[in-house]
Parts: sequence; structure tokens; C-alpha cells
Amino acid sequence: MKKNKTIFAVILVVISLLVSLKLLSGKNAYFDSGHRPVMGTFANVIALAPDLHIAKNAVEKAFGEFEKVEKLMSSYRTDSQINKVNDNAYNQPVQVSDDTFEVIKKAIKFSKLTNGAFDITVAPLVELFKKAEDVNSLPRKNEIENARSKIGFQKLILDIVNKTVKFSVEGMKIDLGGIAKGYAIDTAVEAMKNAGAAGGMIDIGGDIRVFGEPPNGRHSWLIGLQNPDITKTDIAKDNYLLVLKLNNTAVATSGDYRRFYFIEGQKFSHIFDAHTGYNANKLPSVSIITENAAKADALATAVSVMGKDKGLNLIEKLPQTEAILISSENKGKIIKTSRADKYIK
Repeated sequence: MKKNKTIFAVILVVISLLVSLKLLSGKNAYFDSGHRPVMGTFANVIALAPDLHIAKNAVEKAFGEFEKVEKLMSSYRTDSQINKVNDNAYNQPVQVSDDTFEVIKKAIKFSKLTNGAFDITVAPLVELFKKAEDVNSLPRKNEIENARSKIGFQKLILDIVNKTVKFSVEGMKIDLGGIAKGYAIDTAVEAMKNAGAAGGMIDIGGDIRVFGEPPNGRHSWLIGLQNPDITKTDIAKDNYLLVLKLNNTAVATSGDYRRFYFIEGQKFSHIFDAHTGYNANKLPSVSIITENAAKADALATAVSVMGKDKGLNLIEKLPQTEAILISSENKGKIIKTSRADKYIK
């Protein structure tokens, strides 16, 4: 489930199909941040607003939200709040911020919804495979079982009143990489609206949300989904699987075609199945379209673990939620939920 820290690795390449920094012919000014490094990947923020100053300010407000979430929830920052939890929560309850507590609560909700296919406690497996990649030696079965014994969202103890987190098993750790980017996008959207933005697009490493007025007088924001069956030389090209048309919604994609571990000549997905202790390998690309980015982020990971049949069955039951999948059997074949076509250009 962990989203690898490699800054150039992007699950979903989003092409906004827009140019950088200009005034639109309509009533609103348009500002594009370009791509900036944040949260272990790149972020791109576009704002439309009554004037250029407001648009630029809205963009900076969004990046302020990204920085806040990164400081709280990054597993790669030794001073982050989540690492404080991981270091101490077995010995005593650790109090966290409202934001961190909210993300953990959301994560547990999605864990219950997906019967553990999404689980933020897979960090011991993430660490095990990172070390295995460093030494180029596959983990042994007993090492995987040992990591699995420390995993399970049911082993998290939350105190809603005091906003504390406690681990019931020694060696447990949590990793919010499968939901934190989505949460940061959602809070950034609200910050942009409060700053006066009439519309905008936020993309953090392929987790995207759009709101309000699209640019250039269009009826929708246009988002390109990268074809997962590409080579490194194709990455910078306009190699789209399809183009989505979105309004006031979010999309997130998970898959193994860009982010993976390479051990002993084999590629292993960065997404883990907590039930088996092994990497999810059923679907090279899963895109979820739904009302907010945190939900899209978590469900994309969950469906990657669940596989085509169980994943589609879950998404079909959820309101305002659609899925676009590529199976490992036939990477050229697009599999969709029954109402996904309304989002495809």
C-alpha cells in the first residue's frame, strides 16, 4: 500500500492540457504553479480567480496545506508526528493533531469498508521490502510472517476525546502514504476556495481533484490517464490511455507500472496485501473517480489489492464512485464500472 518515495515515480501522469501562466479571455485570471517537489513527488496547482493576485495567493495557500500535511504525516521525516507515533505508541498513547487524527479515522473507515484491503498498518511490510531491495535479496517466508504479525487496523487503539493513538502490538507502525496525499488535496481545495479561487485543479503525484470553473470556457476539466503499458522513453510523451472530463470531483490511480521494488531481477508492487503479506499484482492500473481525493486515494489502493471482481463489486455499490481498471492479463483492455463512461471524453 505504501507509495514509494522516489520523486520521479508517478502512478498517474496528468496532463492538464493547459499552458502556464496567462490571463484567460473570460472574467477570471489563470495561474499555473508548474510542478514543485512536495510530499515525495511533484505537485501542480492551477487556480482561476477574479484577478491574478488572488489566483497566485490561492495557489500558495494550497502549497501551505501540502507542507503542513507533510510535516505531520510523512514517514520519511524523522521529525514528523507520524514517526513520533511509530516510535512511542506501543509504550504509551501518543497525542496527535486534529489533522493526523482525522486521517487515521478516515483510514480505519476505509479499512472496514474494504475488509482490510486498505490498511495503514502495513508499514512493517513496506520496511521489509525496502531493506530487501537495498540488499537485492527477497525476504524469507518467516520474515514476512513476522511482519504480518504486527499488522492489522484492528490493533490500533484510538481515544477520540484526547485524540491519542496506541498500538496493541509491539513493532507496529503506520504509514499514511495511501491516503495523506488525498487528504492534503482536499484541505487545499478548501483553502483555495477560502482564498477566493473560482476554480482550480490540484495534482499531487497523480492524485487529483478539480473544482469550480474550468479554464478556456470549457465545460469540464480534462485529465489524461497514462497508459500503464509504456516504456521509460514513452513517459514524457502524450501516451494517454484515455482522457477524463471532470467537474467538482477527484481521481486517483494506483498501480505497479511506475512504482515498484526491483529485487533479484523481479518487479514487485509497492502495494501490499495485509492478508497475505505479499505484494498486490492483480491490476497494474486502478483509477477511482469519486467526490473527494482522500476517498479516491484509499479506494484505488484497496481495489488494487482486492482484484478485478471483488474490486468492481465494491465500487458498484458505492454512490458517486466509479472505477477504470487495467488487468494484468490484458493491459490494453479497459475495464469499467457501469457508470464510468460519463467521465470519459
